[in-house]
Amino acid sequence: MSYPFKPFDISRSADYRRWREHKLADYPQQAAQLVVPVTDPAELDAHEAAAVLACCRKANMAIYRTTGTRAADKHAVRALGRRFGLERLDMNLRADEDSITSLRVVPAGVATHYIPYTDNAINWHTDGYYNRPQEQVRGIVMHCVRPAAGGGGNLLMDPEMVYLLLRDENPDWAAALMQPDAMTIPANIEDGVEIRPAQTGPVFSVENDTGSLHMRYTTRTRSIVWKDDRNIRLAVGFIRELLDSESPWIFRYRLQAGEGIICNNVLHGREAFEDAGDATRLLYRARYHDRMKGTEMTTVTDGLQ
Repeated sequence: MSYPFKPFDISRSADYRRWREHKLADYPQQAAQLVVPVTDPAELDAHEAAAVLACCRKANMAIYRTTGTRAADKHAVRALGRRFGLERLDMNLRADEDSITSLRVVPAGVATHYIPYTDNAINWHTDGYYNRPQEQVRGIVMHCVRPAAGGGGNLLMDPEMVYLLLRDENPDWAAALMQPDAMTIPANIEDGVEIRPAQTGPVFSVENDTGSLHMRYTTRTRSIVWKDDRNIRLAVGFIRELLDSESPWIFRYRLQAGEGIICNNVLHGREAFEDAGDATRLLYRARYHDRMKGTEMTTVTDGLQ
């Protein structure tokens, strides 16, 4: 059943204004406001779970900080995801056998053309923007086992805030990026073999049953084709300028050992980093086809419609 409150429908300006006011009320002003101390990510108590959920309901993300002595592993990552309804792991190409990816620098010649496995900076993107529509990545848990010796900070931005700022600037631009053929990711071909076919879809889409917003985006200028549409070009330019700015809506945070991010696939990037000695960066990343339970638009905006 379609959700009657539709703030992301361009024709429903009254719904949008109510949602916008609700979204901006008490919105976090810095990354520190997203940090939730937890004793054990694998076994959150009710208070810890409520605090994580509150951050995610407002900003679509939370940063947890382990305060206990138990070292978190992939089991903890999986358990944390399950606590918030994240079950369906994305079986991405470079993931480990358990579908949870170990993000670290790999030896030269081994998948080094994939930037996440190097120490290079990673531009803004949402995960799985090249996936098929039915396999979009909606939730992520990323846990830091070891930070690098230097660098490697994360850049984070709530897709709903990107939509809000874009629509405030020009509603036609927001509508343009909801076109089903707005963005095409060409096929992934390795050694003459097609690993993944081309994928065409919108930047912003809305889940019909929950009214939740989903964003599919990358700042890459290669391996991406934008529809030849003036409003799309202007909208993409606006987003690029926003993400390159010192916007107060962009969170900057460098994960330490025992810290992690749980989110609804927010926009993110990574600074370049340097490994040295035993300080070799290692993160576990679990990507899901589920959105975090309790963060659906139907739940977050209950009473606004």
